[in-house]
Order: sequence, then structure tokens, then C-alpha cells
Amino acid sequence: MSFELTKEEGEKLIKLARCTVETFLKTKQTLKPSKGSLQKLYEKCGVFVTINMLNKGEKALRGCIGYPYPTNSLVESVINSAINAATEDPRFPPMNFNELDKCVFEVSVLTPPELIQVVNPKEYRQQIRVGQDGLIVEKGYNKGLLLPQVPVELQWHEEEFLCQCCMKAGLPPDSWLTKSVKIYKFTAIIFEEQTPNGEIKRLTLVNK
Repeated sequence: MSFELTKEEGEKLIKLARCTVETFLKTKQTLKPSKGSLQKLYEKCGVFVTINMLNKGEKALRGCIGYPYPTNSLVESVINSAINAATEDPRFPPMNFNELDKCVFEVSVLTPPELIQVVNPKEYRQQIRVGQDGLIVEKGYNKGLLLPQVPVELQWHEEEFLCQCCMKAGLPPDSWLTKSVKIYKFTAIIFEEQTPNGEIKRLTLVNK
């Protein structure tokens, strides 16, 4: 990934995501930050904001929404994604303010998705790298995305990653073997809180 973020820039994005959700849950107002000195945060990038509930060191997903493509600035995308992850993820009820001190925020900044070109769909297994790539599976109006950290956390191998991404798109798990399906890959720079409103670190993915 040619685009990079410093620790300071990553911390800014995480703090922006938390502050945005806090403000919205308290006042129903969308945060509008003034233009800051970190110009890189105003470049256009794909972004996902993930909110996890933390219980005895174990994370449980509470919401995750974002933009796969670089349509808006990082700041704008983080603000919108944070609110949507907290209140619009259809898998969960909207968050309430009292949950904020029990959750940790994670921001994933994406490279533009790249179509994987293969002659035989079985070659997809050699074209993706668990621990580095995220995937998008697309067929017609069906589309599913899984971030790079997901197969690492769930200890999937490449084929299982492909199957799970097909199911995320609402397709049968073996749809990746059909030539009518398009598969894209991307990488991500990921920053996360270690504890609620606590230390922020860049996440290094390790394929176990």
C-alpha cells in the first residue's frame, strides 16, 4: 500500500470516530470538525469503522459499516461510517449512550479494490493472502465484503475465506467457482483502541 498513516494520524481517526458517536448519541447532531493540520486525513479513501463490545478481554461485534471505494475524504467517511456502525447496522439494535464505555473502536483505511483476474476460478486460492487481503464478492446486485482482519480472527484458510465472503453477498458458498462472479481484493491500514477510550495501536495481522 503506497498510502500510509502515522500513529498520530491513526489516533486522530479513532478519536474522531468515538467523538462522533458520542456526540450523535447524546445530541443527535453530526460532528462537523474544522479543517485540521493533518492534510492526509482529507484525502479520499475507502474506510470502515468497526465497534466491538469488550467483555473480559473478549471482543464481540456491535457494528461495522463503511465505504469500500474512495468516494469521500477520510474525515467525512469516518464520521458517516461511525454513526452508521453505531445506529444503522441491520444486524444489531442502535447503540445507546451507556454502551460507549464498554466498547472499543477500530478504523480500517482501505486501498482501492482490485479485480482479481484468473483463467480458472480455482486460481483464486493462490491469488489471495489471509492476513493481508480483504475481499469483495460481486454478482449482479449481490455484493459482500470482508475486511482483512476477519479471516485472521476466525482462523479461516483461503478457501473458507472465499466461501464466507460469498455467503456475505447472499450467494451459495461455492459461488466463487463460477465465472459469473467477480472477486476483488484490497489491503487495509487498521488502528484500534486496546480498551474503551484507551491506548490506540496499529493492528498487525498474523495469519495463524
